[in-house]
Parts: sequence; structure tokens; C-alpha cells
Amino acid sequence: MATIIAPSILSANFVHLADEVKRVVEAGAEYVHVDVMDGSFVPEITIGAGVVKCLRKETDAVLDVHLMVEHPETQLESFAKAGADIITFHVEATRHPHRVIQKIHELGCKAGVALNPGTSLSAVEELVEDADMILIMTVNPGYGGQKFIESMLGKIHMLYHMIEEMETNCDIEVDGGINAQTSVDVREAGANVLVAGSAIYGAADVAKAIKDIRGNEIVHHHDDEEDYDE
Repeated sequence: MATIIAPSILSANFVHLADEVKRVVEAGAEYVHVDVMDGSFVPEITIGAGVVKCLRKETDAVLDVHLMVEHPETQLESFAKAGADIITFHVEATRHPHRVIQKIHELGCKAGVALNPGTSLSAVEELVEDADMILIMTVNPGYGGQKFIESMLGKIHMLYHMIEEMETNCDIEVDGGINAQTSVDVREAGANVLVAGSAIYGAADVAKAIKDIRGNEIVHHHDDEEDYDE
């Protein structure tokens, strides 16, 4: 499966946001990752659907909206109307995650389900077949520029095998501390959608940064589970 790069606008210069987005898309990024924070589910507050609506007019790239908010079900319609292509919510933030997935699909968007580092994969086991993407947080959500949590590699790999066994077509996205070095490990573990912020927006050569994070295609073998055993 080809690797998809999703630069996080959290690390962009918001004064020139449209130009910043165009810059990474022209440099080879397929997705634009939009971090929505409410100051409750996570400590910081970022942006709302109005910014997504403006970005939709400026780019044809996939708008990958990551809702780090309590009660995400209340926000789905406004982000779908604004032009989101993918809406990802946190399984920890709602009581009825399956219903949220259904609602996202009804609104014409792809549905992603995110997991914090401290949340077990069992929380999404019953959702994998209905979701389009599972997002494994490789830092605790809320701030950019955090250090990658190595122990998440085993979780990514377990999810990869879970999806394989279910024979379903579900992307694995990773978000947090992704750069040219950590991308090798997460891709080997099975992730195919990589969110990166400062490693892309902070690079002198954005196209090279995207190319380095994308790396070479990795062939997964079905007998490598022991590599990630505790």
C-alpha cells in the first residue's frame, strides 16, 4: 500500500495558511491534516469549520480533519458542510462511536477513529470493519513538536494484523513525532498514512522532507509479528 503524507497545519504559519497548504501539496503531500482542538478534550484551542471552508476553496487535496474534541457528534455536520473529506474522532470522546461512524458516512465523508497512546486497541476492534481509517496517536494529543512514543510501534503492528485478519480495507494513520527516522519504523509496523508537522513545515526543503518521510516502499511479511513482542 502506497504511503500517504498528511502535513499537519498545526505547524504552518497561520498568517499565510492558504499559501502554506499549497506549498506542501505542490511538494507532493496528498492530504492536509487539520487539527481541531476544543480546549477540553485537549488543553489547547485551535480552529473550527470556518477555516476548513476557506481551505476547501484553496486546495483540491484531501482535507483530513482530526477532531480532538468532546462530543464530536455535535461537530460532524458543520465540518462535512465545510468540505472535509475525512473526519476522524477520538473513541475516548464519545459514548456511541459506531453511531458516529455511521453519521460521518451519511454526511458523505470517510470516517476515521483515533486512539490515544493510553487506549487499548480493544476499544476499536468492533469498529475496524466499518471505519475507513484508524489513527494511532504516537504522542499524547494537544501539542505539536512532541517526542515519538516508541511503544506505539507494537500497537500499530497489532492493528495491521487485525485489519489483515478481518480482510477489510482500513488505512492506518499515525500522528505525533513523525520525521524521516520514525517514519521508517511506523511504515514497517504497518502504517500507511503519516501525519507530520514541524518535520515538514520547519524544513528548508519541503519537497525533500516529504520524500524522506515517504521513504521507500516496504513489503510486509506475515511472519514478522515476533519483532514487536514485549
